[in-house]
Amino acid sequence: MRRYVVLMIFCFTLPLLFGNALIDGERLVFDIRYGAITAGEATLNIERTEYRGYDAWRIWTTAETNSFFDRIFRVRDFIESMATADSLFSLRYTKRLHEGRYRQHRIHQNYLSQGFSTYSRFSFSRGEFTDTRLEIPANTYDVLSAFYKVRTMDLEPGQTIRLHVTSDGKNYTALINVLRRERIDTIFGRVDCLVIEPELEGEALFRQTGNIFVWLTDCERRIPVLLQSRVVFGHFRAILRSVREL
Repeated sequence: MRRYVVLMIFCFTLPLLFGNALIDGERLVFDIRYGAITAGEATLNIERTEYRGYDAWRIWTTAETNSFFDRIFRVRDFIESMATADSLFSLRYTKRLHEGRYRQHRIHQNYLSQGFSTYSRFSFSRGEFTDTRLEIPANTYDVLSAFYKVRTMDLEPGQTIRLHVTSDGKNYTALINVLRRERIDTIFGRVDCLVIEPELEGEALFRQTGNIFVWLTDCERRIPVLLQSRVVFGHFRAILRSVREL
């Protein structure tokens, strides 16, 4: 009961101080599990910064398998978003994935007011980037900034949110389906959550090959406490282990 009360204070007091669900310096640490095996660690991080003259959020995620699981399927992933502070529109989106033998390094530099993005794709065989120009709308997100935008929204089961996303050299409309409320065990105790299903073109966290489901606490903070999906190597769950803020 005490842990549940702490969560309620955590969820409702901080937004009154900071104005929304996004807290400067928030760091979420997850255990990555394949079945009953703890295979590694993933993090979600956010901090205020300045980028190309914009007041911005820097959002980044990492994923890393532990030394034991490295012998089976080694993962070293880094994904980063630079997004406008007021709307979370994407200014730059970077992905560096290394999963088993698969590697990827891609960068979008988005120029919102000018309506285009420079998309850089690294060729590991040639050791160089290839750049292409892509027209984009001024209200585009990337995968990470779209996820954090959803955390600031009022959500109800049955709702479908549509956000424009620029990623992997293309524009598309991402759908975020709010499926249901569900009470699950978390680090805060047994709490109510909203289960969402993002429909994305490309990778969000890991190179998933099936639907990804996210459990967010049913309060203004919308803290992700569980992620679950099929990936190249079986199924994974990312279970929230700790929360830290400045």
